[in-house]
Amino acid sequence: MSRIGKQPVSIPSGIEVNVNGSIITFKKGNVTKELNTKNFVNVSVENDSIVFTPKGDDRADRAFWGTFRALAQNIIVGLTDGYTKQLEINGVGYKAAVQGTKLVLNLGHSHPIDYEFPKDVKIAVEKNIVTISGDDKQVIGQIAAEIRSFRPPEPYKGKGVKYVEEHIIRKAGKTAGK
Repeated sequence: MSRIGKQPVSIPSGIEVNVNGSIITFKKGNVTKELNTKNFVNVSVENDSIVFTPKGDDRADRAFWGTFRALAQNIIVGLTDGYTKQLEINGVGYKAAVQGTKLVLNLGHSHPIDYEFPKDVKIAVEKNIVTISGDDKQVIGQIAAEIRSFRPPEPYKGKGVKYVEEHIIRKAGKTAGK
């Protein structure tokens, strides 16, 4: 029994939810998001909340039950509040700048890295903090992971790109010989 799937997803005011077969459509203003459940779960809208029930009783159906409930919750939170990830750039000469829809990163490579990001995502750079914000949790996390992968933090000096909340376990360097 899914503890997550049992909970209904409340629909805040200002968001319209329509269920058409296996496709759930979320609309706020002129922004529309769709979630295709691919007929893995039953979906119904009752009393300003979305209720999910599993199609069958096997393990896969119960797993999809909680998954699609969480995906619907993520879409609603994204439309109301949005999501934000922050990256910190550490290192001498390492810097970032936004130019239109490109993030230009100088991370100690022989060339600057031009990272093209989608239009619905906002990236801001303040000193050595890169803030990525938008309404899709998966896209924000993927962009943050891709930017981090250009120069992951190293354990000796802590140089590189890391999440702000991430703690890097530092290693001791070489000790002097006798």
